[in-house]
Amino acid sequence: MKSIGRVSAAAFALSLICGLSNAQQNPRRVGILINGGDTPLFNSIKKNLLSDFAGFGYVEGRDVVIEPRFAELKLERLPGLALELTDAKVDMILALGGPAAVAAQKATSTIPVVFSIVTDPVALKLVASMDRPGSNITGITSLDPQQATKQFELLKETFPGITRVAILSDQTIPGADERGFAPIDRANDAAARGLGLEPQIIKLKSAADLDAAFAAIATERAEALLVLEVPVALAARKQIGELAIKSRLPAMFPGGTADAAGLITYGTSVADSWRKFAVFADRIFKGTKPADLPVDVITRRELIFNLQTAQAIGVTIPPEILKRADRPAQ
Repeated sequence: MKSIGRVSAAAFALSLICGLSNAQQNPRRVGILINGGDTPLFNSIKKNLLSDFAGFGYVEGRDVVIEPRFAELKLERLPGLALELTDAKVDMILALGGPAAVAAQKATSTIPVVFSIVTDPVALKLVASMDRPGSNITGITSLDPQQATKQFELLKETFPGITRVAILSDQTIPGADERGFAPIDRANDAAARGLGLEPQIIKLKSAADLDAAFAAIATERAEALLVLEVPVALAARKQIGELAIKSRLPAMFPGGTADAAGLITYGTSVADSWRKFAVFADRIFKGTKPADLPVDVITRRELIFNLQTAQAIGVTIPPEILKRADRPAQ
């Protein structure tokens, strides 16, 4: 009996070793499809993602491997990069941005896709509905039906006399209508007009368009600038912030982008969505179908003022509005 016990113990130990070996040899491969490049921002996303995976017991290299593909803001590359990931037979694709999510959708109907930085996944036809995505795609969105209106309300309260607002958007966002307006453009155009403001929507194709964009803003005499949460503007946010200061133009940036040195940072933050990737991945790895995972909606808004920028462009933020900030003004 002792001999049998020793054999059983040895067999059990061997099974554990083999199981560990298999885990090391066959980790989950997570492809990341990103509109931008291998930047400090991406490195921060990856670091947080691996930390979040570790919280679910997934060790880098043993249980999970990250395989990124960068479009370097050449969004026409995204379909090919998505096919690279599907040909590599990754276990999941994390798509950062609407163009990346659409490219992943076209590349595969079987590999689970989890998106982020997508303003309206229903309008882009990524999911059938927010509650029941219905296919191999689900994700996290900062879609906040009230955000566009709230942004313009805040601008009008801060600068009561303004009538014209420039809006920096992106030419490559899917879902454009006959005017070239994507869903995010239409929402902001309607919100501005609903509050009596005249919007000037400028569509960027790359950061190389910024000088021309600011020249157009000056020609139209816009009195404030709203920077949308879109790929080119997010990637070039610091350059946009510098040009806004140079132009003495009050600029509002989306939540999570205070590093752009805009006068106002307001809205939901894409950083809040990145921290939920591992939650979705863990559930999918454990058998839940993306079709049955409701899209997670980020609704927490942050409000930050940059008083150094206010001084540089010669404006004053009313004290009663400064009090609303989520953290002390910079």
